[in-house]
Amino acid sequence: MNPPYYDTLEIRDPAAREAALMAALPAQVANAQRNAGAFAAALAGVDAAAVASRAALAALPVVRKHELLERQQAARDGGANPFGGFATIGWRALAATRRAQRVYQSPGPIYEPEGTASDYWRLARAMFAAGLRAGDLVHNCFSYHLTPGGLMMEAGAMTLGCTVFPGGVGHTELQLLALADLRPEAYIGTPGFLKILVEKAAETGRPIDSITKALLGGEAFPPSLRDWLIERGIQAYQCYATADLGLIAYETSAREGLVLDEGVIVEIVRPGSGEVVTDGEVGEVVVTSLNPDYPLIRFGTGDLSAVLPGACPSGRSNTRIRGWLGRADQTAKVRGMFVHASQIATVVERHPEIARARLVIEGEMANDRMTLHAELCTAPPEGLAERVAQSLREVTQLRGEVAWKQPGQLPNDGKVIEDARNYR
Repeated sequence: MNPPYYDTLEIRDPAAREAALMAALPAQVANAQRNAGAFAAALAGVDAAAVASRAALAALPVVRKHELLERQQAARDGGANPFGGFATIGWRALAATRRAQRVYQSPGPIYEPEGTASDYWRLARAMFAAGLRAGDLVHNCFSYHLTPGGLMMEAGAMTLGCTVFPGGVGHTELQLLALADLRPEAYIGTPGFLKILVEKAAETGRPIDSITKALLGGEAFPPSLRDWLIERGIQAYQCYATADLGLIAYETSAREGLVLDEGVIVEIVRPGSGEVVTDGEVGEVVVTSLNPDYPLIRFGTGDLSAVLPGACPSGRSNTRIRGWLGRADQTAKVRGMFVHASQIATVVERHPEIARARLVIEGEMANDRMTLHAELCTAPPEGLAERVAQSLREVTQLRGEVAWKQPGQLPNDGKVIEDARNYR
């Protein structure tokens, strides 16, 4: 009989998991301060030993991808520090303690290191939940070129004991030939390319009905496509992983949200800030990795999600999130000036009476107007609207109005800036 879980970590008591994560956190913060120059600067003066709770973690700054890119670009002096001081491994002078096994390039370009640990990106757990097992032949259609996707997935499948066909991306006719000849049990890749393969196989009469299970990522996976694949005999599940962090969360047979991976600490924060939102509220996914080679502390993914209440019906006891709900890095151009979500967060921080806020931009281009819609828990004190409007002008260099809202009136969709202008 096949075991129902990848390991016992998935079903441990939530309090025991939280205690283990918080116990590991101070050492990871100290490692980042000691061995990663970017975090030595960002966390200067922080007592690593005191960062042993979620409250202490939430007091640290959020590092966002644009900052990682900017530091990498500034540090690329003859290849001296291509990782911008965020990694603790590398090659030549950077490999004083541990060497990097591979280095990848993502759009930007951003360079990511890979160490030598088995299943370095921790994808085997997601594959097991999707039904992949030892002995399966897996057709891997993530890219093996420049980016880590293909090798990330390959390592996870091999850890499970699967055999991997490195299909990569594109070359649909050759992929179909291999699928018909080799008869793999499983597909790994994007949802869109799997749909293309299934449709093309039906059109050409080539059999690919050996595929009965799939692990998907890299794109949204709508329920309509999930059901379409089930009708064609394929049980497909999604995972949420990035080139910086590896696996963050994965879908189970319950199909109710995504369960967090055991090797990360996840917070949901208000876009543009580091403030942790209440469970259920949509915000940016911020991840602290426990990988000693790439110790990203409070790394902002730029993705929106929310915590789901309750436990997963599959029996896994870790927290669940709703999955990908859009992008958090919101920006709009108003009267020739860029307005960022972080600026709205700054305005809110200046006025503790505001619980939540959303900047709505209306009108037409060159004749637009801004209104800050703000939820208050109590009646607004006299003059507060004028003070908030003044803060908005100081921070954005633009004039705007203020409109008060009752708690719960703003949509729970993670938007901090809503561009409602007429572009026709």
